[in-house]
Amino acid sequence: MKVLITGVAGFIGMHCAKRLLARGDSVIGVDNLNDYYDVSLKQDRLAQIADHPNFIWSKLDIEDRDAMASLFAAHHPDRVIHLAAQAGVRYSLENPHAYIDANIQGFMNILDGCQKHAVAHLVYASSSSVYGGNEAAPFSEHDNVDHPISMYAATKKANELMAHCFSHLYNLPTTGLRFFTVYGPWGRPDMALFKFANAMRKGEAIDVYNHGEMIRDFTYIDDIVEGVIRVLDKPATANPDYDAAAPDPASSTAPFRVFNIGNGQPTPLMDYIAALETSLGVIAEKNMMPIQPGDVPMTNADMTQLTNWVGFAPDTKVADGVQIFVEWHSEYYGRDS
Repeated sequence: MKVLITGVAGFIGMHCAKRLLARGDSVIGVDNLNDYYDVSLKQDRLAQIADHPNFIWSKLDIEDRDAMASLFAAHHPDRVIHLAAQAGVRYSLENPHAYIDANIQGFMNILDGCQKHAVAHLVYASSSSVYGGNEAAPFSEHDNVDHPISMYAATKKANELMAHCFSHLYNLPTTGLRFFTVYGPWGRPDMALFKFANAMRKGEAIDVYNHGEMIRDFTYIDDIVEGVIRVLDKPATANPDYDAAAPDPASSTAPFRVFNIGNGQPTPLMDYIAALETSLGVIAEKNMMPIQPGDVPMTNADMTQLTNWVGFAPDTKVADGVQIFVEWHSEYYGRDS
């Protein structure tokens, strides 16, 4: 297949590209290499795949309508993995307009390109943040998600609604994946594990929000990639049992699906920190802080739907995933020591 991956220099994007290239697919990669976090890390990720003969990449903004139209016209991808977005719950409080530009306008350009060029399947990144203030656990795709508590979450819910419109109007198969706290080698520096490791290596204190009373469904990157690829290979279909009198948010009479992709084993934040302390051989000095606006105390993925759809559920233990991350982190940053 010829697969377009947006956000290809990102954490998940690079890993997905490596997996597809390794199995013989061609990848067209798009990324704008913005400076939301360290651009050199993005460039180093890109270097992992740049020399592959079946890889082509373009530096452009997905919100650039003309550039995206030209890209689709030039390459005619068979399928699309859309991962490019303005990320970060906390940053959405500081710069909400960036989320409208990238996550709404950008997604519109992706949908338009997929529809006009008869893409067989669009798989796109949603987020566990769409569950907002929901307290019923585990979080199910069948739950109402009409109460986001950050602009980031609101744009991700909007993406799901926009995808449904195109699935309904143009019979475009779309699948949204609600990622739950992804971590691992080549991860994002603004995520907790990366920030903690950086600070602890330098002997600095770490900020622990909600006084440590946080639970997250930490999901290892290899499990995420396995789920994404399996879903990519099984295009969304209409739900024959859909009942319009009792509508299901996760499916439709159109070829539209939404799935959680999380570890299904929610872990207390303090246990996550303890695993990092064990791997690094360092006890962290902890600044206990109140919860931040837009944040939630708990995430917990119900994995029933994804397992039923593609026969897979993440299962990497947190201690194992953290250890692999620490080995990568020590090697990557040890180069400059």
